[in-house]
Amino acid sequence: MRHLPNSLTLGRLIVLPPIIGLMMMETLWASWIALGLYIIGALTDWLDGVAARYYKVQSPFGTFLDPIADKIFVMTILLMLAANGTLHGIWLIMAMLILTREFLIAGLREFLGPKNIQVPVSQLGKWKTTIQMIGLGFLVMGRFGDPIWPYTTMVGLTGLTIATVLTVWTGWQYLKIGLKHI
Repeated sequence: MRHLPNSLTLGRLIVLPPIIGLMMMETLWASWIALGLYIIGALTDWLDGVAARYYKVQSPFGTFLDPIADKIFVMTILLMLAANGTLHGIWLIMAMLILTREFLIAGLREFLGPKNIQVPVSQLGKWKTTIQMIGLGFLVMGRFGDPIWPYTTMVGLTGLTIATVLTVWTGWQYLKIGLKHI
């Protein structure tokens, strides 16, 4: 069980190429399969942490890979949603804010790491991630979900909006902590 958290993290990256291919197809059946794979990938984000705490295992590889896998997963989905036209106009600005914050915080943590200064994930940051993952899931279905549930896209965009507000807020909080050490 020692390697279960790392396997889950790697699984999050492994499901990305099929999700990308399915999102490019833009058909109802491909959207459903993409959503299923997306849910599996999103759940591994939660499960790898649960498994690491339950089995009391933490590895340098997992510590390195988990936050990178999270960012790659979210960034890839945002870019695909922009590429297939689900995100446009103001929604692209929100995606840009999320991407920018992810790069800034990753850079901040990388800069502070050698100084033995950690910037732990806040509870609000965890809520941001949860809302973001749920919103993106609705957007993966997008217009193909709308005939089944007419508000699929709107729920996804609302989730993205809330996640963006939380992204900016938590990013500012992390930056304030980091600036004290720069």
